[in-house]
Amino acid sequence: MDNNGKGAGPIGIIGAMQSEMDAIKAQIEDPRVETVSGVDFVKGKIHGVPVVVATSGMGKVFAALCAQTIILNYRPRLVINVGVSGSLTPDLNIGDIAVADAVVQHDMDAGGIGFPIGTIPGLDIVEIPCCKETADALQKSAERLGFHNRRGVIASGDIFVQDKDRKEFIANQFNAISCEMEGASIGHVCYVNETPFCVLRAISDNGDEGANQDYDMSLDMAADQATRVMDGFLKELGE
Repeated sequence: MDNNGKGAGPIGIIGAMQSEMDAIKAQIEDPRVETVSGVDFVKGKIHGVPVVVATSGMGKVFAALCAQTIILNYRPRLVINVGVSGSLTPDLNIGDIAVADAVVQHDMDAGGIGFPIGTIPGLDIVEIPCCKETADALQKSAERLGFHNRRGVIASGDIFVQDKDRKEFIANQFNAISCEMEGASIGHVCYVNETPFCVLRAISDNGDEGANQDYDMSLDMAADQATRVMDGFLKELGE
């Protein structure tokens, strides 16, 4: 699965919100739009690389629906989830870049029927591994731009994390560096469909009691940082 977007099919790019995706969509050459289940899928090329780009909506269900549609309708060689996230570590501050080596669902808890917390029943794993070659390339793109970055586990759940206790639980339980609301559900769908994937996030807040205010102030800046890393990745891939 570590093909870094090489081979047949476009690269699928999914983000939750317009603020995360508008700049990427604006770069698409000769865009063609198809609407499925209320989501616009924009096809075309960026730096000569075939892409299909979609704004899924927030949360794990919307993200999973979007990922499954891209896989079934467009047969991507690779799926990348891009956007913003909260930091779970002092090593990542607002504006920094997090690249996933693996993803987890921090709100998955079937402990009542004997599964360790975070385990996905049916898959029987906690961490879903990302495409290493893609993670390497995304990190290199961040470094070329001079952005401070970290690799590690990114945790997803249908919770906007904004308190110290929850933040510390996710960081300690899963050894996670960042939290958001979509990446692991996209990873789940890609994993069962044997489609390579990765998650790229720029830090918009610190996942603590000030997260809501930080998010409001930093969203546009962080989204721009993630877009620039994504653009650098595609430019390098297209050369």
